[in-house]
Amino acid sequence: QVHLVESGGGLVQAGGSLRLSCAASGSIFSINTMGWYRQPPGKQRELVAAITSGGTTNYADSVKGRFTISRDNAKNTVYLQMNSLKPEDTAVYYCNLKQSGIRWYEYWGQGTQITVSS
Repeated sequence: QVHLVESGGGLVQAGGSLRLSCAASGSIFSINTMGWYRQPPGKQRELVAAITSGGTTNYADSVKGRFTISRDNAKNTVYLQMNSLKPEDTAVYYCNLKQSGIRWYEYWGQGTQITVSS
């Protein structure tokens, strides 16, 4: 079992910055992908950014150039630096971890609210 704990959400004005952190604990494999998803009000959950244990990153088009994902493998922690925030970035942000063993395993954090005011 894997437990994900997020921190860093909150209220920010448009144009501002926030940094999210997600610490993973438990049975974590050395090869995995950690990422951030978000769910705006009334919409489906969507990928924001992901990073493999080898450092390969993937971003949603809507956040490219504004958000940066990084990770510290020694601490099993993933970060999301969010700059130039827009009201449309308002959502609940969820940390995600995927890893493969006998089968694929996927875990979610509890979610953290980010509200960007105009």
